[in-house]
Amino acid sequence: MSASAHLKKISFLEKEIKLWQDLELGKGDVEVLLEFAELGDTSIDEVNKELEKFINTIEDIELKMILGDSDDIQDAIITIHPGAGGTESQDWAEMLYRMYSRWIERKGFNKEILDYQPGDEAGIKDLTMEIKGDYAFGLLKAEVGVHRLVRISPFDSNSRRHTSFASVFVYPSTNEEIEIEIDQSELRIDTYRASGAGGQHVNKTDSAIRITHMPSGIVVQCQNQRSQHKNKASALKVLKARLYQAEVDKEKEAMKNLENSKMDIGWGSQIRSYVFHPYNMVKDHRTKQESGNVSAIMDGDIDKFIRAYLMNQLGKNIEKEKV
Repeated sequence: MSASAHLKKISFLEKEIKLWQDLELGKGDVEVLLEFAELGDTSIDEVNKELEKFINTIEDIELKMILGDSDDIQDAIITIHPGAGGTESQDWAEMLYRMYSRWIERKGFNKEILDYQPGDEAGIKDLTMEIKGDYAFGLLKAEVGVHRLVRISPFDSNSRRHTSFASVFVYPSTNEEIEIEIDQSELRIDTYRASGAGGQHVNKTDSAIRITHMPSGIVVQCQNQRSQHKNKASALKVLKARLYQAEVDKEKEAMKNLENSKMDIGWGSQIRSYVFHPYNMVKDHRTKQESGNVSAIMDGDIDKFIRAYLMNQLGKNIEKEKV
């Protein structure tokens, strides 16, 4: 294990220890405030505020105890693809990208764009990014599937209501400890000119990379960096993650439910609907979790949906064990 991997593990363990310490301290603070409240020395509002903090710590620990798979703690690689519908669905894909970017900020995670292909008029045609943070994959696997948008289209001169779809998929980002052998002779590497922003250099040199893994048919690409070498390194990292995922699926079938949820990007396959018109509502069709605060959800407040999904999966697993 490299020095950086050791430091990352130490940092993770320190945060885990602190979380349990915070739980013990929070319990003591609530008990003291309740005693003061009985004596009339503090307000109920102050007690409720401390109690809310304590409950949040409990829920945080509870969620991390649910995320027990070996990959759950890993960083994540997320891809967003628009469905049919041209500009409408491409704009929706970019809205989802913005939503996840805000969620990343809320969690204190970091992101790195690996591939970004802008839409013809607006939005994006394709996006791949790496999200770095403890339990990033474990949390984001709740987002795998088709996301549906209903709204009055800003691109329709007649202001008609449109339905758009985009798919989201998530892979665990492989770390240095995982050995994935890639035979260079089994790779087809194509270079092309990047289509996105990046200045004169990007548009005049073949810096973008597309790698096809011949045995599996997996295709990955990266065009975000100006350097062809850096784009190749990023593309190989995504390929390694996808090959690792394929191996996990073969050996354990641990990710079978995730793969099954990667359905056609269209009607009847959505995991969640975001309705902007004729009413405001976000509803997860797997858990029935709802929210009428659409703007908050689009600003990254999606933890309630992630938690509901993970709790739902825990319940299903417990039922299976009983049978």
